[in-house]
Amino acid sequence: MALDGAFLHCIKKELSSLIGSRIEKIHQPSRDTLLLSFRGKQGSVKVLCSASADAARVHITAESVENPPQPPMFCMLMRKHLGGGKLESIRQDGLERILYLDFRCSNELGDSVVYTLVCEIMGRCSNLILVNETGRIIDSIRRVDEDISRVRLVLPGMEYSVPPREQRICFLTDSPEMIRQQLQASPAGALSKALIRQLEGISPIVAREWEFFAGHGEPLSLPLSEEHMDRLLFAIGKSRQMLEEDRCVYTTIRTKEGQLKDFSFQHISQYGSLMITASYPTASETLDAFFSQRDRFARLKQRANDLFRFLMNASERITKRLVLQREELIACDSMEQDRRKGDLLSANLYRLQRGDHMAVVEDFYEESVPTVQIPLDVRLTPAQNAQQYYKKYQKACTAKKMLTARIAAGEQELLYIESVFDALTRAECESDVAQLRLELVEQGYLRESKKGAKPPKALPPLTFCSTDGYMIYVGRNNHQNDRLTLKTAEKTDIWMHTQAVHGAHVIVQTNGETPPDRTLEEAAVLAAYHSRGKDSSQVAVDYCLAKYVKKPAGGRPGMVIYTNYQTAFVTPDAALAERLRVKE
Repeated sequence: MALDGAFLHCIKKELSSLIGSRIEKIHQPSRDTLLLSFRGKQGSVKVLCSASADAARVHITAESVENPPQPPMFCMLMRKHLGGGKLESIRQDGLERILYLDFRCSNELGDSVVYTLVCEIMGRCSNLILVNETGRIIDSIRRVDEDISRVRLVLPGMEYSVPPREQRICFLTDSPEMIRQQLQASPAGALSKALIRQLEGISPIVAREWEFFAGHGEPLSLPLSEEHMDRLLFAIGKSRQMLEEDRCVYTTIRTKEGQLKDFSFQHISQYGSLMITASYPTASETLDAFFSQRDRFARLKQRANDLFRFLMNASERITKRLVLQREELIACDSMEQDRRKGDLLSANLYRLQRGDHMAVVEDFYEESVPTVQIPLDVRLTPAQNAQQYYKKYQKACTAKKMLTARIAAGEQELLYIESVFDALTRAECESDVAQLRLELVEQGYLRESKKGAKPPKALPPLTFCSTDGYMIYVGRNNHQNDRLTLKTAEKTDIWMHTQAVHGAHVIVQTNGETPPDRTLEEAAVLAAYHSRGKDSSQVAVDYCLAKYVKKPAGGRPGMVIYTNYQTAFVTPDAALAERLRVKE
């Protein structure tokens, strides 16, 4: 995943609408990020400039970012020099990953000067550098001294120099024939890697997409046949035309599990059905959606890490305890033998004497009445030995009852822990994690962190609308599943849940009508997708009227029993879930 020069070219065109606008505010929400607020004819617009190693970018943003209480030194310097400045031009050298933002500002003496904010979008070497009218560096968000690099220093007072640039072809300006000659002269090897080496401004996903088109889905290597070369040049020309005519299809790619993987300025076909694509109207909205969602997931994962560890440890601890209890229960099966030994000793007391270490008697429980040997304690009388066996029998009976009850309780506890774990994997925001943490506190698994603190605000259920117009609600956690199923749902609404698999409760709001089969199928797909079986190809989903769903006495949150149900087999579909989702 990388913001390539071609995508930056699209960003430059969008930012060009801000030329003539003045900087209203400057913030630095994090160490590597600047937020510039512009005021112009189109109103207030925020531009985010990031030099983060894994998220370097420049684009218009609509996201609200929390700023630190005290602005960092670089932010104060930017306010001093660029505050109130007017954006005069935006430049990009070819398809290099560098944007130059020229501002008309006033210096300390009140003279009109031009300052340039250089946004270098180059992965780990990304930087934001403020350069004065003479080409010298005023300062940078990331200073580079000799300890970091001996090739190019970025320090205040030094003359700004562009990063070392390789001689490569720009597919926007150079002719197809030049591209053909350059590729024909390239050494043998994978085509996608050769494209990245020879052409500037393209990311690996674009190079692979061109190769995918040229090879009809098959990988290609240099040298190419004439047919493959013609198809490759056609694909490159099509991308060039899209960029020149502003007809780009801004696309994000994510896995079926929802993990964002990449983005591009054109439609991506190379993954087939393995990935899910989504389109956005502008390049800035694409980056805004991609990085804000990815950052939100990263923060969410970090916040939920302790819960994941706790639930895994709890599950492992309960599983080990159940294994030991089941072993003890198997050992209790020998209790019937102790009772029989007690009966045989009682029936043969007249033949035994104190001090005997073994009783040889006939086993009248067997048809053949075989002779058996029963060990005796020489310190006890024959009658006391018989009572000893009866006591062992009674102890085993009691242990069996207790172990059976404890195993059943342990299995229910394990199911509950796994249900919370499943809900945690489906958490979409920090509020979802906070609700699960509160649930574990209420169940006695966690201690309350702060006394008197306000409980987290509960979010409404996930809301979907079927193709036929019926509302479908999906619970976010166990408490919400209970409320949705037992309080919110009407008796004639349809309840769904995956069979023998942890997942969310799903309610189809019928309004007293009989929904069509298509709605029921879509709701079943949603139930399968919001469950632990979301990666399976076939998931069994039980469904019935909500009036047939009951809460068992003493049942944990989310646990219900149901009758009069039917079962549907469906395939989870993330694209369908995204299409039916009602935006909050």
